[in-house]
Amino acid sequence: MTEQNQKNVLLSIRDLHIEGYTGEEWLPIIKGVNLTLHRGEVLGLIGESGAGKSTIGAAAMGFARDGTRISSGSIVFDGIDLTTASREDKRALRGARIAYVAQSAAASFNPAHKIIDQHVEAPVQYRIKKRSEARKDAIELYEKLRLPNPEEIGFRYPHQVSGGQLQRAMTAMAMACRPDLIIFDEPTTALDVTTQIEVLAAIRDIVDEFNTAAIYITHDLAVVAQMADTIKVLLNGEEVEEASTEEMLDHPKEDYTKSLWAVRSFKKPQKARPKDSEPLISVRGVDAAYGGGLKVLDDVSFDIHAGMTVAVVGESGSGKSTAARVMTGLLPPRKGEILFKGEVLPPRYRDRSKDQLRQMQMIYQMADTALNPQVRISEIIGRPAQFYSGLKGTRLKQRVDELLDLIEMEPSQYYNRYPPELSGGQKQRIGIARALAAEPSFIICDEVTSALDQLVAEGILKLLDRLQRDLGLAYMFITHDLATVRAIADEVVVMQNGQVVEQGPKEEMFKPPHHPYTDLLLSSVPEMDPNWLTRLLEERGVDNVGEAAEV
Repeated sequence: MTEQNQKNVLLSIRDLHIEGYTGEEWLPIIKGVNLTLHRGEVLGLIGESGAGKSTIGAAAMGFARDGTRISSGSIVFDGIDLTTASREDKRALRGARIAYVAQSAAASFNPAHKIIDQHVEAPVQYRIKKRSEARKDAIELYEKLRLPNPEEIGFRYPHQVSGGQLQRAMTAMAMACRPDLIIFDEPTTALDVTTQIEVLAAIRDIVDEFNTAAIYITHDLAVVAQMADTIKVLLNGEEVEEASTEEMLDHPKEDYTKSLWAVRSFKKPQKARPKDSEPLISVRGVDAAYGGGLKVLDDVSFDIHAGMTVAVVGESGSGKSTAARVMTGLLPPRKGEILFKGEVLPPRYRDRSKDQLRQMQMIYQMADTALNPQVRISEIIGRPAQFYSGLKGTRLKQRVDELLDLIEMEPSQYYNRYPPELSGGQKQRIGIARALAAEPSFIICDEVTSALDQLVAEGILKLLDRLQRDLGLAYMFITHDLATVRAIADEVVVMQNGQVVEQGPKEEMFKPPHHPYTDLLLSSVPEMDPNWLTRLLEERGVDNVGEAAEV
């Protein structure tokens, strides 16, 4: 390393070892990882679930999560060894010189406080700016990040803006103290492809403008290709290889890295809708709104047949999840109706029979928030079996064991465990088992693979496909991931601004000509090319990211 490069080193991690406590002993999580980050450089950390990406990201702040400890090694930030620094010294760095952007902005903001009040907290607390100056700076950052109505949007509560806008507001908040380093922990994982472009372009622009160094943690290889100067691949807490982004994409050396490049090979054969068959579920001319607000669904209609998978796609705010809420009776429609096997369902779930409720179940996006961390797996799966089928005692235990076998999890190993003891993919499998416990004929899968790395997501898709074939299930797949659509769907419904703009068999939907909005979605899927985002924005004539999703 040249003398100039040595001066530009902002973060140096050497022989880092981190351990996790099982309740009985300490076991290794991170096993001797090294990392060098220069000022203004973006390092991408990739690897499957459990590789240690987020643990290293937290360690870059001198932080170890509950149940873990930094056992050896050094973490030197701008000459300060964070492994030996005092608690006060580390707290003085966090938020001011080292910032963190989490995967879920919605879970990270306090819902009871306005966005701008949370933004100004750090610069005021660290006495970098007065409150009035911090508010003015917040508005300027909102403008740089191309948030709509920058002078007004910060005075909303977190739930009053879209997911993509909140993620950009979180990036602005991370920039409030002009940190030297930002850790981005899967910041676009849960976003649709058009919103993701806005956020990626905004992050890249602001990192470039302020010469901020960044660690970008992700399992999406195409995304990291747009963001990182260098990529480090991790597996089971160990470094697999590291190289410049272009070299890593073109010439990965290790077999594991090559396997990451080749995921999403699964694609189930497309089934044709049975001729003249009655739909299992019909959505007929549905309008819906929240409270007295604007219409969220506008004359939405589509059918789902037994044994078929219908993917409902569209950007944030298109009405996908609202349609699911109407179907399950959580949100009564203003107009229109939901039919099950030709019978009109009561609009409110409270008015539906137990059998009507049983037939329609849901698997949620975030297993972390969908499963009670203080309840054993056996009880989580057993409750619906007890409620809908009246099972107790030995019969209930047998049913829970059967369901664990169905999701390929050994009952003796998992029956008495708690959700925090499981990986992300395992928790999602428990969510699937809980839905199956009711013995439904129809399951709504709400972004069930968006928070998972590609290898784990592939396993979940294969599992759902097998369960569909074995049990004759119908699925509605709410997703923004077109790779998932290609893998699992039989038919596709495209939604925009609360309306169905196009629908049909999957193979037809992926062939031109498309509806302009479908074409926008298809062209917004990131490619494994470091120049893809720049080229896309140029092709769309976008000078700023605020225009990206409007072109």
